[in-house]
Amino acid sequence: MNIQTYLETLKVRYKTGISREHTYRGDLQSLLMALLPDVLVTNEPSRVFCGAPDYVLTRKEFAVGYIEAKDIGIDLHSKTLKEQFDRYKQGLNNLIFTDYLDFHFYKDGIFTTSIAIAKLENGTIVPISANFESFGNLIRNFAQTVTQSIKSPTKLAEMMAGKAKLMADVIEKSLNHDDETDINSALKNQMLSFKQMLIHDINNQAFADIYAQTIAYGMFAARYHDPTLPTFSRQEAATLIPKSNPFLRKLFQDIAGYDLDDRLVWMVDELVNIFLATDVADIMKNFGKSTKQEDSVVHFYETFLAAYNPALRKARGVWYTPQPVVNFIVRAVDDILKTEFDIKDGLADTSKIKIKTKHVTKATIDQRSKLKEVEQEQEVHRVQILDPATGTGTFLAEVVRHIYKKFEGQQGIWSKYVNQHLIPRLNGFELLMASYAMAHLKMDMLLTETGYKATSDQRFRIFLTNSLEEAHPDSGTLFSSWLSDEADQANAVKRDTPVMVIMGNPPYSVSSTNKSEWIESLTADYKKNLNERNIQPLSDDYIKFIRFGQHFIDKNGSGVLAIISNNSFLDGLIHRQMRKHLMESFDKIYVLDLHGNSKKKEVAPNGGKDENVFDIMQGVSINIFVKKNK
Repeated sequence: MNIQTYLETLKVRYKTGISREHTYRGDLQSLLMALLPDVLVTNEPSRVFCGAPDYVLTRKEFAVGYIEAKDIGIDLHSKTLKEQFDRYKQGLNNLIFTDYLDFHFYKDGIFTTSIAIAKLENGTIVPISANFESFGNLIRNFAQTVTQSIKSPTKLAEMMAGKAKLMADVIEKSLNHDDETDINSALKNQMLSFKQMLIHDINNQAFADIYAQTIAYGMFAARYHDPTLPTFSRQEAATLIPKSNPFLRKLFQDIAGYDLDDRLVWMVDELVNIFLATDVADIMKNFGKSTKQEDSVVHFYETFLAAYNPALRKARGVWYTPQPVVNFIVRAVDDILKTEFDIKDGLADTSKIKIKTKHVTKATIDQRSKLKEVEQEQEVHRVQILDPATGTGTFLAEVVRHIYKKFEGQQGIWSKYVNQHLIPRLNGFELLMASYAMAHLKMDMLLTETGYKATSDQRFRIFLTNSLEEAHPDSGTLFSSWLSDEADQANAVKRDTPVMVIMGNPPYSVSSTNKSEWIESLTADYKKNLNERNIQPLSDDYIKFIRFGQHFIDKNGSGVLAIISNNSFLDGLIHRQMRKHLMESFDKIYVLDLHGNSKKKEVAPNGGKDENVFDIMQGVSINIFVKKNK
């Protein structure tokens, strides 16, 4: 088909008066394939509802461009199209918007040119033959693949954010469509499993958001480990995710498989195209040098968030703690272990103790299977460390840095130490997949930078789970079985591990959604005999995490709970039972009140402004609780 034939066909269809946008889809597809014989032009009407562009142009399985078509005569500058067009421009770097007659070209979100091959005049389509040759050249240029290396970390973060934002929109619309049509898709099953086992009040939009970010950062982690830069694919990504992160590895095996939801394939492959042009390891190495920050992963993520959703950046206190605060807490715990517990190596200690654990085994009696609980003795490290709200892994990473100072220049000894005495002692719980993926990536990158070389498939003990709940039973889907695996292993830490050090920055949320019977029964101790009209603030998440930490140190018999938290419990009237219980549990309590409550209008000792270390209104304090052996 040539341009003239294409327009004559459109003219006949348009004259009927009953043709609509979808009527002309096949005609444009035929014209494009005639102009681009080495390109596959795929018309995807089944994906329209989820926000995917109408056409994808691929060469050798790689997408080279996208086209979004509207009905003939539609004003492509209409305000009603702005939201959709802006979303596509941000997420797709080679794009055409058209009404089948007028074609607008965009590159990296920026308008480059437009050309019309016909116009509407007196209710009929009138060809503009003078533009035919230029149109053909523009289309051929549009379909050219230009290999371009991405060297700037900011550019990479922005491009990842654009793809992730578009992917989140596609996932949300797909889930909404599944709800409307009562379809039980694999994607919907994943969302329901996540809702059942981790975040019970999550909706389609929130799941789409964290799922899209997780895929983007999973790809990022995979490419970081890629030794074959000229090649990269969904399938290769699945093999490159480190075995130290089994959940993300299994998730990507699903993404790489034939069963990946058709509505997501094109967007995942768009991410692949970005990473084909990127040496992630090189970018992150240089990024750390240029920013002069110890935590280049978090800094990169903040850059990503600024482009992905600027509003989320203001909430970074949920998962980012200022480095000086982290340094102080880690050094303080190390010092307390040495001075209060006579552990000369502090956080680097390698000593072990024996504990008794209960394991369920299957016994066979008269050919019938029966579950039987067996008690076993096990040897574990004495100084077990847990961050119950790991976020991006800032505290665990600082523990690694602090301990590594003793081993600098001793790479052989260091690798052996990490395998035998460090990884088995570092535990983290995280609720959100994107932060969880980042924490694993950060630990992996940090240990690699120290010269650590893994000698086994040992996983990092950072688990995707809700600290304030016990493990949930498997709901029968593949995704839930992976989640169940994580929850079961986290539950083993909760049940059996003699946690001696708990540290971190728990979330603050008065409107806590963590209302499981287990944590509610523990925090009930803080609410007894108060006779106050409003004790709702005692259900704040930060208080539940303090109670969580107190429970584990009590169970262990000794240890240290060191956190930065909301400081309202220090002098709050309704917190008096909480203070009483903490003083009964712990032998020594150190509090460094950082103030910063904007409502109190306090001033610094020098008369200056009372500033908060976080960008929040509530004041905070560093709290270190010490319980010694009786």
